[in-house]
Amino acid sequence: MIAIINYGIGNLASIQNMFKKAAVDATISNERNEIAVASKIILPGIGHFDHCMKEFNASGLRPLIEKRVLEDRVPVLGVCVGCQMLMQSSEEGSETGLGWIEGRVVRFRSSAMPPECKIPHMSWTDVHPRKDHLLYAGIADPRFYFVHSYHLEADPEFVTATADYGYRFVASVGSGNIQGVQFHPEKSHKFGMQLYSNFAKNF
Repeated sequence: MIAIINYGIGNLASIQNMFKKAAVDATISNERNEIAVASKIILPGIGHFDHCMKEFNASGLRPLIEKRVLEDRVPVLGVCVGCQMLMQSSEEGSETGLGWIEGRVVRFRSSAMPPECKIPHMSWTDVHPRKDHLLYAGIADPRFYFVHSYHLEADPEFVTATADYGYRFVASVGSGNIQGVQFHPEKSHKFGMQLYSNFAKNF
């Protein structure tokens, strides 16, 4: 069973519905007994980085989830701000990130972008995965839906896909059982359904 963590933020029902379309059992949960036996974890997030981190910390679930991810090595997928939360810090606020992947979150550099590229980045965008990365298996010409003003900066060893909006930016990151995507698979139709199915089967 995949646990979609409910700490009061995120497109929880949309994520669950996409897993249902992929014929994968996923439950929205803030119950410790369910999270303690989950085979995989989805960490959602939407909105402001600091707000998400504060709500996640206030939920009381962080110690259990960190144990499951860091000690039990249960696969986790961060989605949108949930992906940003995996990093060490964000320019969007002052809260410390989870630090499960080394790197930070920065605002799109408008000075480095052509005038037609407005912030936030809200559009379907081609994604360029790292060759043979299991999260993108079987996805031909991947395109995903993005809504964000901030993006990841990470060492190339953690970058699993990039995309272009004014300049090339990090679209997803991964390190072992810890994976994160900046885009919204639950809003990305067949591409998102395949990605969630890949997470369920390949991690």
